[in-house]
Amino acid sequence: MPRMLDVSDEVRAEIGDEEADRLLVGPDAPGSYDCTSCRTPGDPENDPTSTVLFVGEETAVLAFAHATCIPSQVVSVSEEQLQGAVASITGDSPAPAAAGGDPDAPQSVPGGQAVLGITSGLVLISGELHPALVVEPTAPIARPGTTGPGDDFLPLLIEQGFIPVTDTAQLPSPLSGWSVLLAAGQLHAVLQPGAEGGGQVAWWQAHQALSVTDGWRAAVNKTQRVLIYAAPVGSIGQQPREDLLRDALDKAAADGKLVAASMPLAGTPGA
Repeated sequence: MPRMLDVSDEVRAEIGDEEADRLLVGPDAPGSYDCTSCRTPGDPENDPTSTVLFVGEETAVLAFAHATCIPSQVVSVSEEQLQGAVASITGDSPAPAAAGGDPDAPQSVPGGQAVLGITSGLVLISGELHPALVVEPTAPIARPGTTGPGDDFLPLLIEQGFIPVTDTAQLPSPLSGWSVLLAAGQLHAVLQPGAEGGGQVAWWQAHQALSVTDGWRAAVNKTQRVLIYAAPVGSIGQQPREDLLRDALDKAAADGKLVAASMPLAGTPGA
């Protein structure tokens, strides 16, 4: 079966025709992989797959992604970010920030450390596509200062101003003081108000900037706002397609397990 692998002209120019051909038809072609964008599994024999080349000051790393997540491209990063990309690809990357926490001090929860998984997608509301981020922890979130049991993820967000969702066809309400940091067309962080009137701090932060699809970027360029949906662990799961993601959001809302907010961009949406 032919491999559904895309090597863009830009990537081919960097790695050379010989290496590109080995990827497409030779022994260097990837087997199964974890998408460098959404972190869910992919297989170039069954899934349209993009080659993504991360280029630092001295080294370069080739990664793979679902074509629906990122087109094949060259991504310039600092050498420090590149080492983070290597760790991410090999599964040794540090975890993102926990809910409401500092990225260097993830919130401790019963049974281990909970971190936030984040998925980008487009949500259709009143005939218009809106850029959205869906957030789900990897484990129950305990209220700071407690050890559980229980999951206080949604109550904590509601206290911050997120609104329970009963109908995903309704546009979420704006949330003051929060924003999404998108720079050079890549997702860097979700920011929340700092303590005692201080500057914004990261609620969630990418250890390497996350690329988004052209459609997502076009939508955010138009609306200048991002919809944030959040649900407790196990409510959404890893959904490979936007229609399945919407179905999961609908089910979470029907079960009373979904909150949301709309927030503006901080930074520039990029090209």
